[in-house]
Amino acid sequence: MIATFFLIALLQIKVPDAAQIVGQPQSTPLSGPQLERRTMEISAELRCPVCQGLAIGDSPSIMAANMKAQVRELLARGYTEAQILSYFEKSYGQFVLLKPKFQGVNALVWILPILVLAIGFVLVVSKARKLEVAPVAPPDEPVDDPYLARVRDLVEKQ
Repeated sequence: MIATFFLIALLQIKVPDAAQIVGQPQSTPLSGPQLERRTMEISAELRCPVCQGLAIGDSPSIMAANMKAQVRELLARGYTEAQILSYFEKSYGQFVLLKPKFQGVNALVWILPILVLAIGFVLVVSKARKLEVAPVAPPDEPVDDPYLARVRDLVEKQ
């Protein structure tokens, strides 16, 4: 009896609708060939969570087909591209976007290598400039060391 009650209660839980996540549709509902074209365009911007390297429009997985059908449904209901991408980003995380936003860690991933290359270039140029400068020869000083004087005399005799 208790198990039946929990099963019925569990079946009453609903998956949140897109309207609860990104708000009401802000565009006109699409249909026909325009719906298919927009579905393919948006599907090319979303990564398949199963295949990881493919867009959901190109992926053969069942998950990608379900996501593509969801994109089609959202377009048919009148959601904009920005709303659909936001919906999937909030559902799956920023990883689902094939073109991630330039903020946070993503910005660091792009800026840090360029910064390291710039610092490396500055270091190489500064070291090269130091090598270009000829070392200054010490002035000829009178030899106070008797050992050095003896070695120089022997070298000159030979």
